[in-house]
Amino acid sequence: MGKKVVTLVVLTVSCVLCYALSMAEEKASGPPAKVKGMPLVFKESFEKGNAERWQPSDTSAWKIVAEEDNHVYSLFKGSKYSPPVRSPLNFSLVKEITVSDFVFEAKLKSTNEEYGHRDLCLFFGYQDASHFYYVHLGSKADANANSIFIVNGEPRVSIAKTRTSGTKWDDKYHLVRVVRNVKNGNIKVFFDDMKKPVMTASDKTFAWGRLGLGSFDDTGNFDDVRVWGKVKPQTK
Repeated sequence: MGKKVVTLVVLTVSCVLCYALSMAEEKASGPPAKVKGMPLVFKESFEKGNAERWQPSDTSAWKIVAEEDNHVYSLFKGSKYSPPVRSPLNFSLVKEITVSDFVFEAKLKSTNEEYGHRDLCLFFGYQDASHFYYVHLGSKADANANSIFIVNGEPRVSIAKTRTSGTKWDDKYHLVRVVRNVKNGNIKVFFDDMKKPVMTASDKTFAWGRLGLGSFDDTGNFDDVRVWGKVKPQTK
């Protein structure tokens, strides 16, 4: 067998293996079985080098940065934003979709120094600046940290039924997933382990809303955002 033929065979096998691994990874990190009927409605890897699909609370606090051969969305400083009620200062919302039931996941890396409220957040059910939910993944749980919160025209209030004593941040990325069922009100949050939630809540206040990434008042990087869900039809 000639060298060219051998090379072609090796390349073909390599491509097949890469595809198989890619499919296996996609399947392994796909949505939970109970919601597999929902389509993938949003996907963002930031490899285009821009954040045109996102709406930050302060555009100057966010940028796309390169990490070796990868690009991520970086919240690199505090936002110049004053919320109407006590709630997170730093967030960037997906422009394209409003969803009811959903599975919302992203890879998160804290770039802040360690302290009790070191955090990153995921936002959902966003109606406006005074009405939304968010998940606060903080180092130590207390009345204002490491919980599921609702902002409903007044300062944020914890609605978590169960939660851990804290989120262990380091200098690595962690896969975070939020699952919402509007009919029964269930909200589940997963951190790395996609089988056992680290937080749960039940609330039916906001049936539809936008999704977002951010932090209460810290910094961090975000990557590989995916959303499966029921999208609200656009009205003319």
